[in-house]
Amino acid sequence: MSQAARRTRDPEAKRAAILTAAREEFAEHGFAGATIRAIARRAGVTHGLVMLHFASKEQLFLAAVPGTRDLTGSVEGGLDGLPERIAAAFVGRMESADGAEPFIALVRSAGDQETARTLLRAMAQESLAAYREVLTGPDVEERVELVGSLLIGITFSRYVTGDGALAAMPADRLVPYLARALSAYLF
Repeated sequence: MSQAARRTRDPEAKRAAILTAAREEFAEHGFAGATIRAIARRAGVTHGLVMLHFASKEQLFLAAVPGTRDLTGSVEGGLDGLPERIAAAFVGRMESADGAEPFIALVRSAGDQETARTLLRAMAQESLAAYREVLTGPDVEERVELVGSLLIGITFSRYVTGDGALAAMPADRLVPYLARALSAYLF
């Protein structure tokens, strides 16, 4: 049987392999240290195929790791209970993060301003699209950016440095505090 005949054309399986490889590379090397070529090699595909499925390293990162993509599920259900849903989802995700969480990657990349700016821009675009499903008004972009800054601050204090009262607070106690703060920004 020829090599071409043995090849399978299963785009979903290849996409899944790329996402798995990307999660592993980002967890091991961080956003800045991971390369598309290394991800492709690990997935057993070509660099071009990775770029065909994902337009950029940022889009691959956002697709491969949990984070802002989970936001859509949190905003579903309208405005009632929105801050509580967002707070619970964020804290739950962060408590179980494996190092490749977008907020953690963003904070850890802050020393490299261009990387941090690129990640922040990509995360902000995804977040804004999700929030626009439920929020209205001319200042939605500003309010969403304030929400992001609050979450980045909590990420730094609790999940990166792990020091102080915020880091020591039990997760179930953090959620209501965070929900009240989010409410101030969202409405």
